[in-house]
Amino acid sequence: MKRRDRRKAKRKGLRNFFILAAFVIAIGSFYWGYQYNSGRTLANDGLLKDDQTTFEPFEGEDPQFGEINVLLLGSDSRGDEDARSDSLMIAHYNQMTNEVKLVSIMRDTYVDIPDHGKHKINAAFAFGGPELVRKTIKQNFDMDLHYYAMVDFSGFSKIVDVIAPDGIEVEIPYTMSHGIGMTLEPGKQVLNGDQLLGYVRFRHDRLSDFGRVERQQEALTKLKDQAVSLHTLMNLPKILGTVDPYIDTNVDHRTLLTIGKGLLLGESKQMETLRIPIASSYEDRRVNVGAVLDIDFEKNKQALQEFLSPQKEITSNDLDEDTPPEKKV
Repeated sequence: MKRRDRRKAKRKGLRNFFILAAFVIAIGSFYWGYQYNSGRTLANDGLLKDDQTTFEPFEGEDPQFGEINVLLLGSDSRGDEDARSDSLMIAHYNQMTNEVKLVSIMRDTYVDIPDHGKHKINAAFAFGGPELVRKTIKQNFDMDLHYYAMVDFSGFSKIVDVIAPDGIEVEIPYTMSHGIGMTLEPGKQVLNGDQLLGYVRFRHDRLSDFGRVERQQEALTKLKDQAVSLHTLMNLPKILGTVDPYIDTNVDHRTLLTIGKGLLLGESKQMETLRIPIASSYEDRRVNVGAVLDIDFEKNKQALQEFLSPQKEITSNDLDEDTPPEKKV
């Protein structure tokens, strides 16, 4: 083949490559947009981002050593004058080990709220939003929170149905019906989104609020297992479109992609859970703000620190060469 013909063939090959690449990008963009908008149609009643409620700016520290702590606040009463966080959790992700851990703090835990004195910890949200909750956890448990995410429970069922379209299997210990608008029968059941929401929100538990916290942790653990799958990767745009109106968060896209990549492509492990206060570290008391859990803070801070410690030793090989360890996220 003559040199001129070879050049012509090379130019034609490059042209075909760029045409194919442009076609793939166009199809990918169309698929992303279609799936995202499809998710948005499922979330047309999600108004969390547009309810005009304003809070003090969240001043979480930058993550250190690839460890990210996200404050999770669950409620369906935002906008009320005395709205309190219905659920208070901390999601911990370690980028080097791909460990995901979940800490639940009982809402009746009796703490010092900065500038407000002694109260139940769920009152911090009513007094000052996510930032005051962050300050309260830092003051009482010496734990830094880097981001927050407020979740509207009204969208929980839709999120479940997108992530786990075949439902979530749970073992129901006894009949649950009061206050959840349905009846859940005892035994092993596969629950759809609405049913799982009733399962985690049932308040008349034989173990009081402790049972509800256990069910919340169980549901999130099983949802996490469902999320780390090829099905979720293919439906990621639809999931993002569905959850967007129901979540108010300051987690940036880069951090979301970092966590998502680690969970989907890394060796993700079973999610571990911890409840604060831990067993044998509190007393039931009745004070001026009602029934509270008066806890041993030193014992609980130690348990929290040990729980969040990585299960393997992190070396310099676990970090990118061009990223300082203290800024790795």
